[in-house]
Formats: sequence, structure tokens, C-alpha cells
Amino acid sequence: MDTYHYVLYIHLLSLFVGIGAAAVLSLCLFQLRGARELADAMPWGRVAGKTGRIFPIAILGLFGSGAYMTSDVWTWSTGWIQVGIAALVVLAIQGPVIAERSGKKLEHALRENGPGPLGERARRMTCYPGLWVTEFSAIGLVLAIVWNMTVKAGTGTAIAAALIGYGIGAAFGLLFTRAPAAETEAAVSASSS
Repeated sequence: MDTYHYVLYIHLLSLFVGIGAAAVLSLCLFQLRGARELADAMPWGRVAGKTGRIFPIAILGLFGSGAYMTSDVWTWSTGWIQVGIAALVVLAIQGPVIAERSGKKLEHALRENGPGPLGERARRMTCYPGLWVTEFSAIGLVLAIVWNMTVKAGTGTAIAAALIGYGIGAAFGLLFTRAPAAETEAAVSASSS
């Protein structure tokens, strides 16, 4: 087997590691959103914090292996490759700047809450847009880039796919930013009227 195939395997492995980490992080977000007690929320918060450390490794693996394949088979001026690099930059910035800071805010709210039932602020922070929107916009962007890589889209199509994937992911994440307690209270008050 030649070097290109080894690098392709590293590229695919990096992609699968990133997707797997995103799946675990999504599960953590849903579990945090459903938690009613601090004891239910804390383990998922810890797992989410540790899982977030995997993303820089996956991004470096994707960029390094992609750079080798670009130099070997394509050119740096190829539109879908430039869009893919821009997407990796967005992911590399969005993770630490927005998602990680949002996770710290959630951690602080949970610590302030203390043992027992989650208070209003802690419940609200489990639905914080900085967590949900960044997670699902990143997933949408990655899926768009995979599509671009598969079809070798032209520059305009690659940009459109990236923007659409990001937008759909962000909109999906926004659906989960409403506090579950508010939904429950609204349903109870409507049924008792």
C-alpha cells in the first residue's frame, strides 16, 4: 500500500473520531437538558468537558492528511478544498471561543446551584445557545464539507453547501435552547385551565 492510502486512512479516522466525539457531546447536551438534579447533570458535564478535548486532534488530523492529499493529487486553488480549509478554521475558532466558554458558564451555574434540584439559572444554562447552536452548526458544517469532498463541488456550490449545512445545524440547535421546565409549566397550566 502506498503513502497516499495510509494518509487517506488517517483522514477518514480523523473524520470518524470527530463525528464520534460530536455524537457523544450531543448525547451529553440532551442528558444535561433533561437533568433535574445536580447529581444527574454533573457526570454529563464532565464527559462533555473531556470529549471537547478530542476536537483539536481531529481538526489537526483532517488538516494534515488533507494537506498531504491536496499536494499529492489536487491543488490548493481547488474551490472545495479552500472551502474545507475555511470550515476547519471556523470549527477551530468556534469550539474554544464559543462552545468552551459556554461550557464554563454552565459549569459555573451548576456549581453555584449546589446539590439538589436545579434552579432556574442552572436549567436555563443547560439550554444555552452557545452550547446547542455551536454543536449542531458544527455538525451541519462537517456534513456539508463531507458532501463537498464526495462530489468535488465547484467553488460556488461548495460555499453554498457549507453555508446551508451550517445554517440548518444552527437552526436545529436553536430548537433546543428553550428551557424544558418552561415547556412543562406551560403544558400544566394549559391543562388545568
